[in-house]
This record gives sequence, C-alpha cells and structure tokens, in this order.
Amino acid sequence: MTLRRVLLLLASVALGIVLVALLIRVGKIDLRLTLQQLESVSPIAFLKLVLLNSLLVYLSTAKWRSIDAVLRRSSDSVPSRITSFAVTSAGMALGLVLPVQVGMTAARTLGTYFYGRPLKRGTVGTLFEQSFDLLIVVFLAVASGATWFYRGGALMWMASAAVMTALALLTAGPAIALIRWLAASYNSRIAAPRNRILRTLWELQHSSLLNAALARRLVVLSVVRFGVVVLMAGQTAEAIHAHIPLWHIAAAVPFVVIANAIAVTPGGLGLNELTYATALKLFGTPLAVAAQWGLANRVLITASCFTVAACATIMRAVEKMANSGTGETNSKTEAEAG
Repeated sequence: MTLRRVLLLLASVALGIVLVALLIRVGKIDLRLTLQQLESVSPIAFLKLVLLNSLLVYLSTAKWRSIDAVLRRSSDSVPSRITSFAVTSAGMALGLVLPVQVGMTAARTLGTYFYGRPLKRGTVGTLFEQSFDLLIVVFLAVASGATWFYRGGALMWMASAAVMTALALLTAGPAIALIRWLAASYNSRIAAPRNRILRTLWELQHSSLLNAALARRLVVLSVVRFGVVVLMAGQTAEAIHAHIPLWHIAAAVPFVVIANAIAVTPGGLGLNELTYATALKLFGTPLAVAAQWGLANRVLITASCFTVAACATIMRAVEKMANSGTGETNSKTEAEAG
C-alpha cells in the first residue's frame, strides 16, 4: 500500500470520527444512555435482527447468482449456494469497515477467484447487481420527497412508493432496450475494439445480461430487499425502545442508501447516521431520538452482520469438509474396485 493510500485511508477514518462527534454534539446524545440501551437489548430481539440480516444476505445472493448464471461460461465452475451466501455475508460485513461500494465488490471478486474470471463475475456482477438497489431507492426517494413536500403521512408515502415501484418495473424493459441500442449504435462505429473499455461495451451489447426478464427479476428482488432493510431498522428501534414510526424509517432509508453510495468514510461512518437523523427529523421524529437511535443502530447492525458472516463461514467450512470427505470416500471405493 502506497503512502498516498495510507493517508487517504486515515483521512477517511478521521472524517468518519468527526461526523460521529458532530452527530453526538448536534443530537445531544447521552452516550451513557446509549450504552444502557444497547446492554438492555434482549437476545430474542438480537436474534430477530440476525434472521432479518440473513434474509437480506440471501436476497443479495439470489440477485448475484442470477447475474452470474448469464456471465459465466460453460467451462467456469459454479460456487455452491452456501459459498455464495458466505461470500456475500463477508462482503456486507466488510462494507461496514471499508467504503460501502468497495466491501462487497472486493469480497466477491476474491470469492470467485478459484471459479474463473473473477473480475467479470465478481466485480462486474456485483456492480450490476447493486445498481438495481440504487435504482429502486432513487425511485423511492421521489416518493419520500413528495411526501415531505406535501406534508403527507404514512398513507401518502405508501401510495407514492407503490406507484414509483410499479413505474420502476414498467421502465425496466424499455431501459434495457435503450442501453442495448446505445451500445449497438456506439459499437457500429468501431471496426475492432482494442482497449478493455471498448471491448466491454461490445461484450455488453452481445451479453445476456441485457435481458428484460432478468432486469425485472432484479427489480423485484431489490424491492423486497429494501423492505427487509426497513424491517431491520425498525427492529433496532424496537430493541432499544426508540419510538420511531416505521414509515418514517422507510421514508428516510432511500436518502441514507444514496448517501452511502457516495460516502468516502468506512462503511459510511458518520454520514449514514447524520443522514438518518436529518431525514427522520424532516418526517417528524425528534432529532434527539433519531440521533440516539442512529448511533445504536450502527452498533447493532454491525454486530448482526459479523454474526451472520461468522455463521456463514462456519457453514462453508463444514460444507468443504463434507465434500472433502465424500471425495476421499469415492477415491477409496474406486481404488478397492480397481
């Protein structure tokens, strides 16, 4: 690692700490009370959060595997569902200590290293998969913005969110067709793509990745994933007995996800909590309550992510041992038969 990268990393961490300190000051957070709230979280409440987190990882894994199915060649190896789940859970955990957009990509690229073409299947596949999550929150941010502008409530947000979700589904097919047409139009001017970017554009035009049915499936999974994120945030609020309406959280989440997508701090540290507190205040949650919950939410989500990642790693190790044992048994049987 170069000196420049080390300095950038230190600056990123320092900025995150400064933002958290700002949140504590502006939100007048009582750290002792926050610690007491975290200590009072029941095992059942934390187990619910872990299960929701597992569902979130499962949905992300399902999206990635759908994309990987069209990216890989027939000669490429296919990671098992447990391996894919373990890699995705590791990526989510890394996304809390690295810049959000780096953690998942790094984990999946390394995770597919022994399965063939890790850059395309791990990096491109992950970026394509996560682009649908970002697409959905952009649509839902419009619903949240309209609800805030017209001073609406839960009913208005849900109705607006339903309309924007339907619009996202309806535009998925035409958007894919437009991208394919633009790629074809650009590539028609080039006889033989030589550099990597142009080759990628040419491959994109002829790839099964630009498929309307696949795009609609990814949109649906991203919508469900958004719902799970909201339920997880609601669960952390319930766990520490913070009185925050669930629709306030749902309306705030799009702005938080967008902020995290451009965050330069590790795991969006500081920016995530400030965005949550600000957005929740706009929808009627007191700033002190929102800020205190935001800090506790960070701790609980981090703990649940690493718990899921640890369990998935154990499951992967057990699967590997089982496969190894099966291979040895088969080899012994073949030897005896010979």
